[in-house]
Amino acid sequence: MTVVIFEALDVAGRAVRVRSEQVGRQTLRWMGSAFAANAVLAAIVLAVFGAGELGTDQALRITARFSFLVFWLAYASGGLALLIRPAAGFLRRHGRDFGLAFAAAQLVHILMVVWLCWIGAPPGRGVFVFFVPPAVVLYVLALFSIPTLQQRLGRTLWTVLRTVGMTYIAYAFAYDFVKAPFGGGSTMQVLMYAPFAILSVAGPVLCALSFAPSLRRYFLRSKSG
Repeated sequence: MTVVIFEALDVAGRAVRVRSEQVGRQTLRWMGSAFAANAVLAAIVLAVFGAGELGTDQALRITARFSFLVFWLAYASGGLALLIRPAAGFLRRHGRDFGLAFAAAQLVHILMVVWLCWIGAPPGRGVFVFFVPPAVVLYVLALFSIPTLQQRLGRTLWTVLRTVGMTYIAYAFAYDFVKAPFGGGSTMQVLMYAPFAILSVAGPVLCALSFAPSLRRYFLRSKSG
């Protein structure tokens, strides 16, 4: 009987390891695909507009928008899962994949900033002061998405860290998307920025909505207790 139990535990352990390896490979595919897609977009823009200041500025805009869309799916996936029932399973399963894919895609955007500095046209100091902290937060979150580190934090602390960090990043995106066109931009600028500005505002609402089931269960337990 003891032998049977140990054999069952061994089989279960192997199954967990295989599953973990599969999940790890899947996440790496998501990250690689996001990085490659954003790199291709940047390469196309640079090929069309040149690798000088104009082309790099355009590449920065394109890569920021692509990164934002991937980020938005990671940030708002919980709320979207409640609103779009058929996609709920997919969104819940791949929330972490979207987040790490965003971290990978954002590397291309950062490389465009490095290139802009290299060619002698660096952004103003204020840009670095405002946008470097969210970038640091992003890669801290990516680091703590590693299961062993996440387990050390604990579920509650990780949830707080992730929510606050992602909301801070969302604020940085919203500041850029809302301020640029609506601070005196042309009609074309407003039209180009408007979809991203709307998503920037909707993101925190959907993120807050994702906590509704947990809060409901908490209040029900409180009443029954």
